[in-house]
Amino acid sequence: LDALVEEVLLAGRLDATSALDPRERVDLLGLLAEEAARVDAEVQGDHVQLQADERLLRRALRNLLENAIRYGGHEIQASVESRGSQVQVRVCDRGPGVPAAYRERIFEAFFRLPGHAEREGGVGLGLSLVRQIAERHGGRVRCEPREGGGSCFVLELPSG
Repeated sequence: LDALVEEVLLAGRLDATSALDPRERVDLLGLLAEEAARVDAEVQGDHVQLQADERLLRRALRNLLENAIRYGGHEIQASVESRGSQVQVRVCDRGPGVPAAYRERIFEAFFRLPGHAEREGGVGLGLSLVRQIAERHGGRVRCEPREGGGSCFVLELPSG
């Protein structure tokens, strides 16, 4: 219940304000590695520093990793890659995947894939928060199919 209240409050704060807390230099690979250790996910990639709200970015990474564990089993791979003016974080799983028709809708607040609420719990706020946090940082998030089965959630942020 505490986690639900915290997520609802954070979503409300993100909706109500347009400015981020003061940004600081964040080691994205280090932050991802810390969060991935909590769920025993494999991490690789580039050391990238970017200006970000560390608390919000940590929440976005945690939500992606926790969703991967909840829906995708325990073969989770996460990575950070610098791509010119963008940084890309990928969190990939080997779950059943997300049908193409739902790949945008899963980022809507309170949306759940049919049948998942009964089996997996949660309320459908995690990915909505990830999208809000990405947009607040001038980035975006998407879901794509993973070769060989599963899903990859891709968080793109400006590297500046």
